[in-house]
Amino acid sequence: MTIILTFDNCNAIPPSCIAKIIQGDKLSRNGGIWRIENEIRPSDLYCYLYAKFGEPNGIQNLLRQNDSDNLIHWEWVLAHSNGLIFIMGLNLRTEVHLIGDWEFSKYSKDQFINYIKKDIKKYGKKMSDFRKNVLEHWDIFTNPYHDINTAIKQLVRDLNELKLNPEEEYLANPSDFSEYENFVEKWNALISRYHRGIGLAMGIKSLTPVLAESFVNLLIYLLCKPDIKNNERLYQNFVRGNIDIKVQSLHNNCFGFKGPVDWSSEVCTKYNSIVNERNDLLHGNINIEKLKFQDIFFREKVPLFKEYSTIWQQSVGVSINSSGLETIQDGIANIRNFENYVLSQLEDGIEDQVRTIMEKRDLGINRTTGRIGVLLPDILVDFGVSFISKK
Repeated sequence: MTIILTFDNCNAIPPSCIAKIIQGDKLSRNGGIWRIENEIRPSDLYCYLYAKFGEPNGIQNLLRQNDSDNLIHWEWVLAHSNGLIFIMGLNLRTEVHLIGDWEFSKYSKDQFINYIKKDIKKYGKKMSDFRKNVLEHWDIFTNPYHDINTAIKQLVRDLNELKLNPEEEYLANPSDFSEYENFVEKWNALISRYHRGIGLAMGIKSLTPVLAESFVNLLIYLLCKPDIKNNERLYQNFVRGNIDIKVQSLHNNCFGFKGPVDWSSEVCTKYNSIVNERNDLLHGNINIEKLKFQDIFFREKVPLFKEYSTIWQQSVGVSINSSGLETIQDGIANIRNFENYVLSQLEDGIEDQVRTIMEKRDLGINRTTGRIGVLLPDILVDFGVSFISKK
């Protein structure tokens, strides 16, 4: 026969009593653990327990740090005729621990959940008032700058692992037929690595200017003055403007800047060159001066080469130059210099906050106030704990 666990005869007891009961030798360590994920919304369960029993009373509430980086975020401990009921909110689930004289196999988690769902209806008004007057409602969103930055770092790692060295690995044409077999073997070993490396280089070259653009847009989102941010047309006009206009307008349209960003500076000039190169690449722009790699004469249909090229120069060499393989690190360094220069124009305290936010994948915005914050740690830790005796 299944026994339905209810809270009808349960009481929330002070932490000092909980500690004495656990440390004493009178409480039987029989029982078990239920793991609840989304059968009941964690926030609903918290509001329900608060409405029914008051503030969380478990010892874990005293041990937690005053931030969101904890193993256990909240805990209620209820006294029952059979012993104790621990209800803990973790990062990935809620755990219910029954400790004492429990015939655990006779109790059903599903029936316990159904009981709570029915009992919640009695506390709807209290729960609604608690949500409205006590809780803050935040939306969590991904930080595009962080995602692009992470992608570039991974692409660079992949490129570095190929250990490409065009100067050292340059393959000259075979000098006679006896060398062709050896040449083909070396060529096949090299070509797949270089094709992959050239693809990675083009990906990095395309993304690096986007990284700086996402950096500027993040600054605008964080620091834009309310009279602009709250006016949709003004805000969209600012955000969608050309990058040079946006950057030069930061000190006027955003708070926290000590002075304007000098677009004529060497740092900005190098960044703008990277943007132009990226645009040519993405849009397939035809710019002969940038794209040409050789010139040639023809007499009718007879080609007259000015000089002969090797197979390497005509294939891999052309792709290396067009992909920017050998200038990737310089391009990334120019983007970092641009970021650091713009950040240097911020007041010290604000600069530190922006740098912290840049490193976070997940950000939050308060639905009521519009305040931006870092809500959760980068890594959510999971663990298991039990006071139950092992038989």
